[in-house]
Amino acid sequence: MFVSTALVIPASILVLAPISVPAGIVTAIILYAGCVGLLLLASPRITLTADRLTAGRASVPIAAVAAATSCEGAEAFAERGPRLDARAWLLIRGWVKSVVKVELSDPSDPTPYWLLSSRRPTELAAAINRSRRPETGFPAA
Repeated sequence: MFVSTALVIPASILVLAPISVPAGIVTAIILYAGCVGLLLLASPRITLTADRLTAGRASVPIAAVAAATSCEGAEAFAERGPRLDARAWLLIRGWVKSVVKVELSDPSDPTPYWLLSSRRPTELAAAINRSRRPETGFPAA
């Protein structure tokens, strides 16, 4: 997205070149910085705390998470396509090929699972699974 947004640079220089080339360059830099800023502000975030998983605008308590599995390649394609449940909650981006499937265990929730795009699906799934099972240790004597 950042590369395609860079097309605003030559476009603004071409538009303003007949008036002033330096003004075109300054305008191009300002427009590109604004576009990058908007892309960063609009990108969804996946956050995991001790008690909640938040993906974009949706949030679920960790207690309602059954398991998380990472999917890459053909497996991720199948999860996004042929095996996709219409009731699933999606936070997927077309340019991110790998996904994490987060199964939910709340019987009152009609959503069976979340499907989240991630560039690091293995790490995200491992972090979610670790948060579901807090370390239990014996107190030191």
